[in-house]
Amino acid sequence: MIFLTVGTQLPFDRLVAAVDDWAGLARAAVFAQTGAGAYRPRHCEFAEYLPPAHADELFRAADLIVSHAGMGSILTALKYRKRILILPRRASLGEHRNDHQLATARWLGKKPGVFVAEEADDITRLLSAREILGGGEAISDHADPALLARLRNFVSQ
Repeated sequence: MIFLTVGTQLPFDRLVAAVDDWAGLARAAVFAQTGAGAYRPRHCEFAEYLPPAHADELFRAADLIVSHAGMGSILTALKYRKRILILPRRASLGEHRNDHQLATARWLGKKPGVFVAEEADDITRLLSAREILGGGEAISDHADPALLARLRNFVSQ
């Protein structure tokens, strides 16, 4: 099962439509958390919003996560060692206030298990080749102890 999430702040119809179109062709099982967008999937089960516990269950159960380039979604996928395919929102298309998701995608796209679609058209190609997309490294729920020690030392001075 593929879990598509657009986060809780803004709709992202361009991503939802791309995944839904692919799901119709591939006849793949996709559950989409769509936000309050105008686009309604025809080939995916979906809900605008999910309670946090249900979203967490879907993250755990999914073989692949497809998401906007939001830090919460990316970190949750990495926490559960799930492969994640991200499409950054673009301010020029009215999808966000600025282009910080492009910077996030460039930065985290170098991490194992994080795959970046530059354009919505890349979604079909990457989803069709999803079996060869490698897994990622797990991250901890907690900050590195060495980092915490350095921060404590900095604050105490």
